[in-house]
Amino acid sequence: MRKNILTIALMIGSFATVSVQAQDDKSKSQEVTQAVKSTTFEASGKCGMCKKRIENAALGLEGVQSASWDVESKVLAVKYDPATVTEADIQKQVAGVGHDTEQVKATDEAYSSLPGCCKYERN
Repeated sequence: MRKNILTIALMIGSFATVSVQAQDDKSKSQEVTQAVKSTTFEASGKCGMCKKRIENAALGLEGVQSASWDVESKVLAVKYDPATVTEADIQKQVAGVGHDTEQVKATDEAYSSLPGCCKYERN
């Protein structure tokens, strides 16, 4: 009988620990979600190769969690951690691979290095 009571007590203690740990994990998950910021901005380009280059440039920065560029609208949607990276950093990175953004124009050298099919009309 005493052995059964001890076993039951250990089981209850284990469940309580798991429950508290699960709540802590949920709180941490909510903190991470709250830290993520979303933004969109225009990035010049023309084709699927541009899409891949623009998205990879943004994703190459620490703190960028997702990046999706739409070929039709020329808009890059990004989710990032503002404690690690800024929107300005992301725009500089995209311009650095040859694609003008709303705030940062690519250098002539970066633009010239784009394949012919990716050369968009510059303003």
